[in-house]
Amino acid sequence: MRGLRIAGIVGGLLLAGGGVPAPARGPAPGAARDPGGCSSAQLDVRLDRVDPGAGNRYAPLVFTNRSGADCTLRGRPALVVLDASGAPLPGAAPAAPGTWAPEETVTLEPGGSARSVLHWTVTADDCPDASALLVTPPGQGAATTLPFPAGRVCGTLDVTPVR
Repeated sequence: MRGLRIAGIVGGLLLAGGGVPAPARGPAPGAARDPGGCSSAQLDVRLDRVDPGAGNRYAPLVFTNRSGADCTLRGRPALVVLDASGAPLPGAAPAAPGTWAPEETVTLEPGGSARSVLHWTVTADDCPDASALLVTPPGQGAATTLPFPAGRVCGTLDVTPVR
């Protein structure tokens, strides 16, 4: 029964245009590519300390330019929350764009960082446990898989544009 539920959720995401990003090189299909944009190869990505409070969780997602040249980021990263088997978590779909803040272009000097803030809730008793987070930087196609030590995720995973 769980397999059918996951298949239904993944199928619904695909029909809505929110498919799972694949770890591949080059821009995501349909993504506008900024010629000065930071490539996935130029970036270190990490999830910073999770801040809990009143059933809510917040965590900065940090993008650091590890190259020797300036580059830019604009928009929100694409995210997929994964369970222990590597399958997308049911019900943990990212929020629709435009829910938090406007986008701006951020220039990262070598060694410079930008952040997006993740938000989710943990208030229901039957929320699935997350093990990993698949992160694709804005405008890119190559994803990075990060450990997700925060446990369960209920409902929607919100993410702000990079700043």
